Parts: sequence; C-alpha cells; structure tokens
Amino acid sequence: MSLPDRRDLIADAAISTVASAGLRGLTHRAVDTAAGLPAGSTSYYFRTRSALISACYLRLAALSVADVDRWQAEHGAPDPDSAAEALAALLHHWLTAARDRQLARFELSLEATRRPELRADLETAGLAARSRATTLLASLGAPRPEQSAELLVAWTDGLLYDRLAGAPAASRPAPDVTELTSVVRRMLAAVLAA
Repeated sequence: MSLPDRRDLIADAAISTVASAGLRGLTHRAVDTAAGLPAGSTSYYFRTRSALISACYLRLAALSVADVDRWQAEHGAPDPDSAAEALAALLHHWLTAARDRQLARFELSLEATRRPELRADLETAGLAARSRATTLLASLGAPRPEQSAELLVAWTDGLLYDRLAGAPAASRPAPDVTELTSVVRRMLAAVLAA
C-alpha cells in the first residue's frame, strides 16, 4: 500500500472511530485496530493526536469535495430546479450512506473551537465547501455568490446537524429525497433572490 493510500486508510479509520466513539475514543491504538494495521502504524504517520485530528479534517474535506465534484460532473451546469434535485440527493447521501462522516465532522469541528492549533486545518477544509458553493451559485446567477454561499453552507450544515444530532434525530427517520428537494428549492430561491 502506498504512502497516500495508507494515510487515507488511517484517516478513514480515525473518522469512523470518532463517529462511533467520539473524540475520547480517538487513540492511535484504536485507529490501528479499526484500520486493521499493526500496532504503531498510526503513530508512525501521525505522531500526535493533533496531527491525527488534522488528518481527519483534511480527509473529510477531500471526501466532501469529491462528492460535490462527482455531483457536478453528473449534472453539468444546472438550472435552479436541477440544482435543487442534485443537492437534495447529495444531502440524502450525507444523511444516510455518509452519515458517520458528518457526525465525525461535527464532533471534530467542536474540538477546533477549544484548540486553536487545530483551527487552521478546519478553516482550510471549510473553504473548499464554500468555494464549490460560490461557483454553483454564480453559475445560477446569484447576485452576490460569495455571501449567498456562506448562507447556503450554513443552512446545509444546520439541516445536517438537526437531522443527525439534533434533539429529535434519534426518533425521526432521515428525510427522503422528495422532502429534501422541497427544502433545498426554498433555500436556493432565498439565496438567489438575495
């Protein structure tokens, strides 16, 4: 296994560990076990816990950007209706198949608010999502795409958080694509009108 593949494997295992056990469960040994690697492998690549957390931020950002890029490649330059449908499908993916990634992202984001040394990597990760949202909204004719992107990302994060970790999350099923499409249409209409 090559170096980047091993780093990605470790970061993916760390993300899964955070999603299932929280940050208290994130140890080099736990990640070695989750990744199926010999003891000491994680600490070889990521010497400190902070380095391991930073690897999680950057890997989560790379995976999210890959999801968005795949969505854009499949849908081309969308109009607001097709953009709403595609973004709803992406949100549904993040609420179901990629649920653990989102839970880990929220947990790790909170950690960065308490540890300034982690903030830079979190901000780098967040800029990638905002850049993609700005490009999308500019293509849809938003008058102020950067400001609109900030709002769209905040709404999207709020929706994800509410459905995954909010008070009724455990008793409420993930919304279906039809419900999400309706919500996203309203969000897009609001940011495109601003």
